[in-house]
Amino acid sequence: HVQLVESGGGLAHSGASPRLCCAASGSIDTLYVMGWYRQPQGKQRELVATITSGGITNYADSVKGQFTTSRDNAKKTVYLQTNSLKPEDTAVYYCNLGGTSRRPSDSWGQGTQVTVSS
Repeated sequence: HVQLVESGGGLAHSGASPRLCCAASGSIDTLYVMGWYRQPQGKQRELVATITSGGITNYADSVKGQFTTSRDNAKKTVYLQTNSLKPEDTAVYYCNLGGTSRRPSDSWGQGTQVTVSS
C-alpha cells in the first residue's frame, strides 16, 4: 500500500516562495514518475509539474520559470519550490505517483492547500 503525504502549504502573501514536499511510503518503485497537480476551487485538477526518476522535468506553461520540482529518490520525496506566488496560484496542491510526464495515475496524496493573499 502506497501513501503520499504532502506538506508545506498554508496561507502566503503575494510574492512568497514556499516549498511543498511530498513524502511517499510503502512499497514503491523509485523509478516511478512523481508529479504535482493543483485544483483551484471550482475548477478541474491540472498539471503543475512532473519529474522522472532521472530528473527529467515537465512543467505546465503557467508555471514555467516560476516553479521548480526536484526529488530525492533515497528519501522517496518530491519537492515543489514555488516562487513569487500570485493569488491565481491559490489551489489545493496534490502529489501523484506513477503517472506519465503529462498524465497522472490514480495514486494521490490528500493534498495541501495553498492560499495566496494579495
